[in-house]
Amino acid sequence: MSWRNPRRILLVCAGLDLAGLVGLLALISLFKPLPVFPQLGWLVFTALAYLGLGWLFGSYTVLRWRRLPLNAVLQRVLITGVVTLVVVALARLLLNPAETVWLVHRSTQIAWLLPLMVWSLLMRGLLRRGVLLSPEAQVALVGPQPELELVLAAWRRTPVRQPLRCLSLEQAMNLSPPVVLALAPSLEQNPQQRRLLEQLEERDPRDTSLTTPLNLLERQLERLPPALLPEPWLNYQELPWNRLFSLERQLKRVADLLVAAGLLTLTSPLLLMAALLIWLEDRGPVFYVQQRSGWLGRSFQVLKLRTMQVAPADAPPAWTVPGDRRITRVGLWLRRLRLDELPQLLNVLSGDMSLIGPRPERPEFEQELEARIPHYRKRHWMRPGLSGWAQVCAPYAASVEDSELKLSYDLYYLKHFSTWLDLIILFRTIKTVLKAGGR
Repeated sequence: MSWRNPRRILLVCAGLDLAGLVGLLALISLFKPLPVFPQLGWLVFTALAYLGLGWLFGSYTVLRWRRLPLNAVLQRVLITGVVTLVVVALARLLLNPAETVWLVHRSTQIAWLLPLMVWSLLMRGLLRRGVLLSPEAQVALVGPQPELELVLAAWRRTPVRQPLRCLSLEQAMNLSPPVVLALAPSLEQNPQQRRLLEQLEERDPRDTSLTTPLNLLERQLERLPPALLPEPWLNYQELPWNRLFSLERQLKRVADLLVAAGLLTLTSPLLLMAALLIWLEDRGPVFYVQQRSGWLGRSFQVLKLRTMQVAPADAPPAWTVPGDRRITRVGLWLRRLRLDELPQLLNVLSGDMSLIGPRPERPEFEQELEARIPHYRKRHWMRPGLSGWAQVCAPYAASVEDSELKLSYDLYYLKHFSTWLDLIILFRTIKTVLKAGGR
């Protein structure tokens, strides 16, 4: 039995939307036969607009919710459709396509857009009910609840579709397949439970998947809670950036240089405008320079646009909390749009940072974090990043508990680093910026 990948249902839904659009246009062409070739460019543009706006407005991610309220799905699909209509209309006015391009005619647009939105709603309902995909497996912990309390606590901290139950081995035997069962380590050591455990292991593996609690969290939540990791865990010598001529290391560095240089060039007008607004608000310094811990714990100076009031020289370090009064009016919007981080592109070019990696932390905070959180120093095993897996998956850290949650995502990234994961982080960062979701 294959586990449901958290992104699989979203990709399937996007594919069904694309199939619906192509199918509707093919149906329309039967009644309005015109040259097909001129439509292809506009078909690609329209498809990208509908899928991209659906991703931006959350018409796909809504499928991850525990409950799927009709009004929420209807609202997101409707917004996606209306904005797609506006985008295509603007493109039509700017590019003035030929009359043969019936795809973007006013009358034709409504003819395919309304059925497409109905199709999208129907597909989301069928996907959620398990009609188009195999039904999602029941997930449960098996063993004494006190032993598994840390696992349950980690599960509750992440918004997931279904609650996680803790069952006895006898209860687990009665679950109807498909099921994913995470077995507590103590079950192997209990002779009385061994017979039932052997019966469970003899089941059809397509119906019953047995795993460990840690592997369950890693696969389903895509994070690794540090309190559950053994000591020692992970070998630095096995990581790609430890090898000087590693292909992954070289590709990541080349991508850092090319993208950082391009972004710095493209966003330089925004930087100048932001700098002017910061200075006009309180006539204070524009940039903020601070010591941070980088690769292998080496200290470096990080550069940011100032978003807070100028602090006294003797002010102790303090966490940034929601609604922090130190944040200026200009700084609030810079944080929401993540524009305050743009000067760190210079840190990326200098090699102190990467585009993707754990966010660099202040050494003053790290002394306490290292003392209270297991495996904390392992986040220094890679270059800090402008954005990261923890940055796009977890809220802003305002306490030791928040830092532990973010570390669980950093450790997952450390173990599962890949170009594909970097691209996912990049697109989710873009989505956060476009929706002004930073803080």
